[in-house]
Amino acid sequence: MIYCVEDDDNIRELIIYTLESTGLRAQGFAEGSSFLEAMASDTPELILLDIMLPGEDGLTLLSKLKSSSRTKNIPVIMVTAKGSEYDKVIGLDSGADDYLAKPFGMMELVSRIKAVLRRTGKDSDKDDMSVAGVHVNVKKHEVTVGKKLVTLTLKEFELLERLMRNQNIVLTRNQLLEDIWGYEFGGETRTVDVHIRTLRQKLGDKGAIIETVRGIGYRIGGQHES
Repeated sequence: MIYCVEDDDNIRELIIYTLESTGLRAQGFAEGSSFLEAMASDTPELILLDIMLPGEDGLTLLSKLKSSSRTKNIPVIMVTAKGSEYDKVIGLDSGADDYLAKPFGMMELVSRIKAVLRRTGKDSDKDDMSVAGVHVNVKKHEVTVGKKLVTLTLKEFELLERLMRNQNIVLTRNQLLEDIWGYEFGGETRTVDVHIRTLRQKLGDKGAIIETVRGIGYRIGGQHES
């Protein structure tokens, strides 16, 4: 379950709809008091928390979460209209796991959520993934096509894993560059393209599962098998 604390009804409803349409359970709250009441009886896997809220603001709520032994380890993504570096630093220094400034794309939000869940160990059930005959075993760090073992470099493996975990979601070159290579866009997105090309070659006929979305990035399509 993912809790979304957002006072804008339209945005909150869109977030909930998007999360549920991608297979994630979600519940929304318009302000902090109802959110805290729900937290008293149940603990979600992740919290989306707006900074600007009626009553207690998001940073105050974040402080309460992190000061409690029961809730301090729940990952939190701050979602806010404030996009300044100061607000981002304050949120992250206060214990947030990620920060997303409005306006943002819904698929980017889903991608960020999955990335945080993966980093915090909340997504461990996806250590074994298959799409259209391409099988990835994360714990063994193995990739097979049919019954044939495919040897990938570390970055190629991480790239394939990232795309597999976000099946049918378009990941931008910048997202992939930052998540896998650890730095933001600086004119080096060609690095992603080169690795995609070699990855497709190593997957042989199955390389076609990696689709190019012109002007945006890449996604893995195909039928999900497990």
